[in-house]
Amino acid sequence: MPRMIAVGLCIALSVTATEPLPDVAQLLVDLIRIDTSNPPGNEGKIADYLKSRFQPYGFAIDIIDTPQAGKSHFIARLKGNGSKKPVLIAAHSDVVGVEREKWTVDPFAGVVKDGYVFGRGAIDFKGGLAVFAQAVLNLAKNKVPLDRDVIFLSEADEEGGQYNTRWLAERAWEKIDCEFALNEGGWIIKDKSGKVLYVSISTADKSGISLRLTARGTSTHSSMPRPDNAIYVLARALADLGAYDTKPKLTPETRQFFGALAEVTPEPHATHFRDLLSDDPAKVAVAEKFISEDTLLHAIMRNTIAPVLMNAGFRGNVIPGSAEATINFRTIPGTTPEELIEEIRGVIKDPRIEIDIAPIAITRGPMTAEQKKQQDAYIRSMRSSKASPQNNELYKALMSSASKVYPTAKVTPYLFQAGTDAGAWRSRGIPVYGTYPYPIDHEDLKRMHGNDERVPVSSLETGVELIYQTLLAVAASK
Repeated sequence: MPRMIAVGLCIALSVTATEPLPDVAQLLVDLIRIDTSNPPGNEGKIADYLKSRFQPYGFAIDIIDTPQAGKSHFIARLKGNGSKKPVLIAAHSDVVGVEREKWTVDPFAGVVKDGYVFGRGAIDFKGGLAVFAQAVLNLAKNKVPLDRDVIFLSEADEEGGQYNTRWLAERAWEKIDCEFALNEGGWIIKDKSGKVLYVSISTADKSGISLRLTARGTSTHSSMPRPDNAIYVLARALADLGAYDTKPKLTPETRQFFGALAEVTPEPHATHFRDLLSDDPAKVAVAEKFISEDTLLHAIMRNTIAPVLMNAGFRGNVIPGSAEATINFRTIPGTTPEELIEEIRGVIKDPRIEIDIAPIAITRGPMTAEQKKQQDAYIRSMRSSKASPQNNELYKALMSSASKVYPTAKVTPYLFQAGTDAGAWRSRGIPVYGTYPYPIDHEDLKRMHGNDERVPVSSLETGVELIYQTLLAVAASK
């Protein structure tokens, strides 16, 4: 039996739902049950499974293998008449790992209960992969005549790794070249009653870069401690950094977003959103403090700082000669590494602390030549990052479709608070727009990359309608 058929059959037999799930929810269950925790990823298993789903509907299929065994990108092209340039719809198939003992369900079982699909990647981003795939499959099933090719891409290595979309673009650009692209990004947020408050469409991503703080001291026997202990020096520097927060730095899109929130949220939030946009420093200061209690809103209005790695010592009876910490920054477009280093030097005034750019890698150790090349390209893109325009067919179609599918919601552009793999296209001047295409609430949102990640089944269904109507508007023959 061919491997891809065996994978699909095994998954189908393992479904335990008491009644049939909607197609998109079943697709998500199947995807969650293929463990693609990165590292190592094993995204080739997803590629095999998707091939079995897409090929019967006449898609042209390409599986682009990487030098790492089992890691592949999947591309399915639904042909149009070629009168317009293709539209790309892209989603990543890898997920972050789990602390399995902290989950109440098996994170890789695709459990369906209480109206939710649970599992690693349910929100980020196998839920989006399932919604995008189902919408594109529906175009083929309905035999919709197309003016442009619709390219569906399931990506590898988005969550960290060297064989990501930049690697893919350098080797197979002709297969993913397009007029504009849809990717992960903005949120569709609902309140506790289920009412959708807003649909945010990301037109830009924050960049992610890490700085390394290094303290040096005398390495000696632990029985004879000295005042230049590197760990103490580093600890004091981290304490200074922990007491510091960056100032708000609003882009035009972020100002539009907060203006939209002022229209759909109750008091006192609405006033604070308006005050944040005012020219009164006192009002801005009060508003910023209030709004920052929401971690998502705190993140999109400023460069954020988060210690993520520490490294010091190698024996219990040796005082190490150095100690280092890696600090991850998510930056507003246009921020440069040099600006960050200067700002942090102003916070940590101890001259014994060295500050430099940390290697771009998910594990400690020296960078490979390929990783160094990617880091250099990424830093160049940070310097020139610009938001995608709001006046082309895809953005207008997303706005219109969102208003129809979620009529109570305010639709707004958005600066995505994290990074995505859209840089492969944005760096080539191709507009990219982002959405997590399902309404969720703040309880769902905080589980992303956390424990008991979940997405509502009903939200997956409306998400398919949103994306399907968008693709009809930009690709279907008129």
